Amino acid sequence: MASFVALGFWVTARLWWHPGHGVRDNPTDMAQFEWMMAHGARVVTDFAYPFGSDRMNVPDGVNLMANTSVLSVSLPMTPVTLLFGTRAAFLLFLTLGMIATATAWYFLISRVLGLAQGAAWLGATFCGYAPAMVSHANAHPNIVSQYVVPLIIWRTLRLGEPGRWLRNGLLLALVIVWQAFLNLEILLMTAIGLGVVVGALALGRPALRRRARPFLAGLGVAAVVAGALLAYPLYVQLLGPGAYHGLSRLIRGYSTDLASFVAYSRESLAGDARGAVGLAKNPTEENAFFGWPLVLLVAALVWWLRRNVVVLALAALGMIFAVLSLGREVRFERRATGIPAPWAALEDLPILHSVVPTRWALAITPIIGLLLAYGAEHIRTLAARHPAARPQIRFAAGTVFAMALVPLLPTPLPTKPLDPVPAFVTSGAWRPYVAGGRSVVTLPLPDTDYADPLRWSARTGLEMPIARGYFLGPDTRPGRERVALFGATPRPTSDFFTTIRKTGQVPPITAQARADAVDDLRYWRAGAVVLARPEEVGALPPHERAGALRSHERAEALRRGMTELVGITPTRTGGVWLWDVRALSD
Repeated sequence: MASFVALGFWVTARLWWHPGHGVRDNPTDMAQFEWMMAHGARVVTDFAYPFGSDRMNVPDGVNLMANTSVLSVSLPMTPVTLLFGTRAAFLLFLTLGMIATATAWYFLISRVLGLAQGAAWLGATFCGYAPAMVSHANAHPNIVSQYVVPLIIWRTLRLGEPGRWLRNGLLLALVIVWQAFLNLEILLMTAIGLGVVVGALALGRPALRRRARPFLAGLGVAAVVAGALLAYPLYVQLLGPGAYHGLSRLIRGYSTDLASFVAYSRESLAGDARGAVGLAKNPTEENAFFGWPLVLLVAALVWWLRRNVVVLALAALGMIFAVLSLGREVRFERRATGIPAPWAALEDLPILHSVVPTRWALAITPIIGLLLAYGAEHIRTLAARHPAARPQIRFAAGTVFAMALVPLLPTPLPTKPLDPVPAFVTSGAWRPYVAGGRSVVTLPLPDTDYADPLRWSARTGLEMPIARGYFLGPDTRPGRERVALFGATPRPTSDFFTTIRKTGQVPPITAQARADAVDDLRYWRAGAVVLARPEEVGALPPHERAGALRSHERAEALRRGMTELVGITPTRTGGVWLWDVRALSD
């Protein structure tokens, strides 16, 4: 337990040590999860609707069941959010999620599967802190928090107990619902994995078939109860306002490069950014990256333990997930090979059209953790049967395991300073501008590259509603079939400011552009438009001045573009440029 705690705080050490820092490689998702923690607190304190919100993307709002709302964590963590703020709640969620995941796997392997403590510790440590888990610790706390998965496995294995089908079915339903409000993608992978392993056990161990009746009865209870509890939330997710019909083909193209299975992650002891770049879509999706030594070790363990039906089932499941993670076309060494992969025939099916293919490789991590535990247990048994050769067996096994696993040891997550929340937000100076159901429009408008406004809104407890945002919503443009889009459907004025941010140049401002701006401000119910003023370049250390100069240039272009677009001169207040647009948007 102490080792799990130490590793959890080691991975997140820089975030704890530097209170003003955020995750360097994924600041937008960190801002989004801070917003989600604030939403959970608002559900508790204000009895807000839990499955959607009008505090972002005014006036359309956001379907939170179709996003990572993490209600099973944000609701119980309300006291932390209210007392210490959304950043502290996010960081505690992230850190405790990894610790709890390793702990839950240790419980499953040692107490349920009955393996020795050393074997259970080895497998659980890998399940909690493998390269893929540390990669997702870059602001994906809902994915590294897999502590419910071992509980689902535990309760599923208990379904076959005679005379307890009702109790066991109810308990399984409760942990399924718990996981559903944490991450549905992980729940889907867990269900598929359990189906394969339980099926293999039924075929390979005839004695277990006598337990089929209580098992199926308990499974039916779990399905009915979980279905009843999740019926309305799933209806909101699939058919409610803001629902979308599958991910875009771009996101569904996020696949696992075949070479990444034997490479090292940038967050591993033996890895580096240059070696990993291009093998994954971004630093948060390094879902394989096991390295050659571990791949060879796992293959050897499977061959060595091939008489164990559980090991064979896990190996088969790992191969299935690995093949699915390749996406619609096999890629090797950052290049497309032209070889079609099985996912091409599956990606348009209901439910599967909302899965990111590379995430299937993430599901290989606990499989390898279990195989390592079974291998270590077999070595312990072998050493016990041959006491004279025990030192040699332990030395050889320890050397082999160390060669495979030491290079994968995690390093602390890289961080960077966060831009401070403007005094305009922290002082409450925004309040007069949102009276009557208005919103605050920020420049730049929030999207996948800039989500600071979500952090600002979270700091106010979501009392400050914002236009647009960073979330998954339907693309409502003609011919787009409501597939998922990161953010709101583009509008003329949002495109105008996106062009300025990307090019640093103000596009020609026509009468049509001015008319569109007024229409969009009215659509967003805008009370104020604000632009955060960058820190003065002279106050920064020399190595940060080049980036600050670029920020100043973009901010100046945004200020000039907004002023020319609406003909209103902004005022400087509370660390922002402020345009009072209430008269325009009435």
